Amino acid sequence: MTDEPLATLDGVTRTYGGVPVLADVSLSVGPGVTVVVGPNGSGKSTLLGALAGTVDPTAGSVRYRDGGPRDGDEKRVGYLPQRVPFRDGFTARETLGFYAALVGGDPDAALAAVGLSDAADRRVEALSGGMRRLLGIAQATLGDPAVVVLDEPTSGLDPEMRERAFRAAARAGDDAAVVVSSHDLDLVDAHADAVVVLRRGRVAAAGARERLLADHDVDDIRELYRAVAGSSAGRPTTPDGEESEDDGGGGTDGESVHVAGVSDR
Repeated sequence: MTDEPLATLDGVTRTYGGVPVLADVSLSVGPGVTVVVGPNGSGKSTLLGALAGTVDPTAGSVRYRDGGPRDGDEKRVGYLPQRVPFRDGFTARETLGFYAALVGGDPDAALAAVGLSDAADRRVEALSGGMRRLLGIAQATLGDPAVVVLDEPTSGLDPEMRERAFRAAARAGDDAAVVVSSHDLDLVDAHADAVVVLRRGRVAAAGARERLLADHDVDDIRELYRAVAGSSAGRPTTPDGEESEDDGGGGTDGESVHVAGVSDR
């Protein structure tokens, strides 16, 4: 696995109505699974949106390994938002077939990769919530994008489905930079190669999982979260729905943080 960054955020700031949600965020992500954690309103969804190209930075830039801007090759980034607008009336295979026509890839192989082969001919509206999230992961990985962005792929799922969704995301990280936001710190601990902790729109800590644990003298990601995210880290693991809209709690305290090679093992 190469340590070369596949995507880099350089001084990314995003404001809404003049209120900063992200404040001068600089970091790089490489192959493997990088998980973004932080309290609600800390900027996770905005950060992932900037990386995926659905949120335009107010300042700063997002660039990919070829040195070009994010505009251009539509296959470069696969994206699963919190709310997946799959259209009713189509089967799982037909749904992926539509996206495969745009970006390439084999719908049946994508379904098999997330464990949905047996549900290939079921209509989207007949799938459980967990199956729809798995279908979303399959859609995001079609065409072998170099960067896969998954915003809360386990939100609202039961424990078995959360584990299944995280395993599917981790498999995609064998060949790509997979960036996932999550509140489930136990799953983060089990599957993350690297972790980014956001607090008030800034990077409070970022780097390879093992290095972060050693640097902060903690045993697991839950302890790391509490150590660097402050008192707001009290209930990070509740899977009861999606992160609230980033609330502009970026603040202006602290210095800019640049982290190279976030996905180093």
